[in-house]
Amino acid sequence: MSQDFWLQNYDAACRMAQEIAEHIHERNRLQRTGGNPAKLNMTLRASLQKLKQNIAQLRDTLNRAAVQRQIMQAEADRRQNLVDDLATRETRLNASFKGDISEAEPARSSLMTGGNGSGPAVNPWLINESEETRGLGFGEIKHQQQQIIEAQDAGLDALAAVISRQKQMGQEIGNELEEQNDAIKHLIGIPAAQAAVLLSGSWL
Repeated sequence: MSQDFWLQNYDAACRMAQEIAEHIHERNRLQRTGGNPAKLNMTLRASLQKLKQNIAQLRDTLNRAAVQRQIMQAEADRRQNLVDDLATRETRLNASFKGDISEAEPARSSLMTGGNGSGPAVNPWLINESEETRGLGFGEIKHQQQQIIEAQDAGLDALAAVISRQKQMGQEIGNELEEQNDAIKHLIGIPAAQAAVLLSGSWL
C-alpha cells in the first residue's frame, strides 16, 4: 500500500523547512565573510512563501478529511498537532530570515550624493542609529553583529534538529497506518467471531 498522500505532503514540507534553515545558515556565513547574499535572500523569500502555502494546504486537506470522516478523530488530532508545530517553525524561520537583513539598503547613487543627486554625501548608516550601537566603533559594531548572527545560527541548528524529529514522527505515523490497514484487510477475510477475538486482543 502506498503512503498516505497527506503524509507525503507533510514530509515534503518538513524537508523544505530543513532546507530553508540550512540556507539561512549559509546566508549568515556569507554575511560574516563579506560575501554577497542577495541571490540567496531572493531564494529564501520564495521558499518561505512556498512553505507558508504548503502549510495552508495541509490544514485545508486535513480539515476536509476530518469532516468527511476519512480518518479517525484521534489521527486527525495528531496530524493537527504536527501541522501546528510546523507552522510554528515556519514563523521562527521567517523571524530568523528577516532579523538578519538590514533594513537600510541605499542605492549606490544615494551613497555617493546624499539621495537627491546633488549636495554633500550623507552617511546612511548614521541615520536613526540605535542606542545599542551609538558611540561604538566599526570593529565593535561588526563584533556585535557577528555575535547576533552566531546566536541565531545556534537557534537554527536547534530548529533543524526539531524539524528532523518532526519528519521522523510523520514517517512513524505513516508506518503505523500501513500496519493498521494491513490488519484490517486481514480481518475482512476471516469470520466475524474470530475477527472480534483478534480485535479485542490487539487493543489490550
